[in-house]
Amino acid sequence: MNRTMITATNTLSQLQKQMDIISNNIANIDTNGYKRRDSTFTDLVAQEFRNQPHDRLEQNRLTPFNIRQGTGAKIAQSQIVLSQGSLKTTERSLDTAFTAEGQMFRVLAQNSDGSSAVRLTRNGAFYLSPLSDNETMLVNSDGHPVLDESSRPITFTGKPTNITVSATGTITASMPNGSKQEANLGVVFVKKPQFLEQKGDNLLGFPDNLDALGVTENDIITEMAGPERGGISIKQGALEQSNVEMSKEMTDLINVQRGYQFQSRSITLADQMEGLVNGIR
Repeated sequence: MNRTMITATNTLSQLQKQMDIISNNIANIDTNGYKRRDSTFTDLVAQEFRNQPHDRLEQNRLTPFNIRQGTGAKIAQSQIVLSQGSLKTTERSLDTAFTAEGQMFRVLAQNSDGSSAVRLTRNGAFYLSPLSDNETMLVNSDGHPVLDESSRPITFTGKPTNITVSATGTITASMPNGSKQEANLGVVFVKKPQFLEQKGDNLLGFPDNLDALGVTENDIITEMAGPERGGISIKQGALEQSNVEMSKEMTDLINVQRGYQFQSRSITLADQMEGLVNGIR
């Protein structure tokens, strides 16, 4: 395999990853609160060959000294874009939507190994799930418990007849006997979204190697509790749509497919050239 094939193969694998990212964005265009990912490319390490024994022999050269030969390109970063999505009015009391960028709800999700972990989401479609005859829990559309500002599941004693959510994230349940129960929704502000990973079910979480990355959870998010709750901006009776733009994603997909075709063509041409060389007698 010659260098042309190696360079093209390296780039092809990365273009396939970018195609997967774009396809995932398109597949979630109707997912409430979904945030798209954008990927950027960078060159792989290039090799430099000295074509002259001394730099003085390169006098009057306008290009950099020596000969540089690349080895392809790779995805430098795949980052979540937290731009605001459009709001869809539902008039449903348990539907909530953030009207400010970077804010997310906290939910408690189950891992594949049976353990639990705190996850983040912008999907504010909530439901009441009965725990017993006299107790209900606030959950998201996948049944994961919604957490309060103290990271505890939000539960109500009795069967609420009405639910209201304030602009600063205080949920109030009115009971048949006229009493009211309140809880503060757990909300965080994401400062460094590039460190968040998609964990499935439209949930985001922290990477497992935070220590190796040299960051802590507090470097990535800010807990919006206490005085910080005044900055929360929530609208009741509405849901945030995804921030995926179909026209942009389709344009990006076409560009990636063209790049994929060019790299595949490079491999074909390199193979034909080797065939010609091997055929020389």
